[in-house]
Amino acid sequence: MNIHEYQAKELLRQYGAPVSDGRVVLKAEEAKSAAGELDGPVWVVKAQIHAGGRGKGRFKEAAAGEKGGVRVTRSVAEAAEEAQKMLGRTLVTHQSGPAGKTVNRVFIEDGAAIARELYLALLVDRGSSRIAFVCSTEGGMDIEEVAASTPEKILSFSVDPAAGISGFHGRRVAFALGLEGKQVKQCVDLVNRLYRLFVERDCEMLEINPLIVTEDGDLRCLDAKMGFDSNALYRQKEILALRDETEEDPKELEASKFDLNYIALDGEIGCMVNGAGLAMATMDIIKLYGSEPANFLDVGGGATTEKVTEAFKIITSDPQVKGILVNIFGGIMRCDVIAEGVIAAVREVGLTVPLVVRLEGTNVEKGKAILNESGLAVIAADDLADAAEKIVKAVRG
Repeated sequence: MNIHEYQAKELLRQYGAPVSDGRVVLKAEEAKSAAGELDGPVWVVKAQIHAGGRGKGRFKEAAAGEKGGVRVTRSVAEAAEEAQKMLGRTLVTHQSGPAGKTVNRVFIEDGAAIARELYLALLVDRGSSRIAFVCSTEGGMDIEEVAASTPEKILSFSVDPAAGISGFHGRRVAFALGLEGKQVKQCVDLVNRLYRLFVERDCEMLEINPLIVTEDGDLRCLDAKMGFDSNALYRQKEILALRDETEEDPKELEASKFDLNYIALDGEIGCMVNGAGLAMATMDIIKLYGSEPANFLDVGGGATTEKVTEAFKIITSDPQVKGILVNIFGGIMRCDVIAEGVIAAVREVGLTVPLVVRLEGTNVEKGKAILNESGLAVIAADDLADAAEKIVKAVRG
């Protein structure tokens, strides 16, 4: 689960990290009073969406010369005007996709006199199963761009969970960033606070970009992005309350209500599979046969007929889907349950695209019999390769 910048900064403030004062604006008429509560003389107005690259982004139907989603202003009136211009419009960035995202919130904060821009992030390193720090002197840029062009400017290291965080880690970051004097002490303190926040709040990613050195020589978190482990939200009630459902894919949101593991993709073949590994293999073989998957969908090992029905509804609600492949290996999950769920869903929502079903495992013969006797236009497959070949052929003609 991701949160907005203004929410991330409030969490940083709770943990004592240095951030600028700011106000969130939800309605255009609130913009002037919100800006008036800040000291100035510079006010920065930021569109709040769950996508990076806001400053370089563009609004749909933007006027010639109009700025992106981050604007520097010199008065309360100008800040309010720019905030009002952003609200309700669609901002397109390199991370939002061509459809863009609607700006429902704007964050107005005090400007900062910037001497240097740095990069600092914490994330879960899947290779070492540890929390890792990533830092670079090239702040304000996408870290992927830095990694591609100047990888030597990135330092990455993980923290041993048995030993935990120490002053050594903070000093290592400080020296990598070229900090000196009081900045080293500030960096050690900041690294400790960020690590504690990351662990206590079940973060998956915490990115400060840029982390700046002000003209007074102090560190400040100028932008913040945070993502959290969705599986740990049951014990993070405060974090769960920050969820903005308007920023999420409606299909993924609906899937989460039924405990379905669903991720929307850009392809044309909808997939319903049980087991993450089998789902990945199914997507791979679809690509191998010349098409693209429209989603990742794992119904899990203990799905009911109702759960399968909802999964089918979600797949068919995607206008990009031109064919559906159901691939089930019945272990804990029984093939007859899948068959009953598929038939119930088809009868409820209809079937306007080709459907290929491959069943194997527990009660497979019973499941096949249910499908064969249903009278529905279901294409049966003997194995995974046969299923992929048939659905791609059906979609591509």
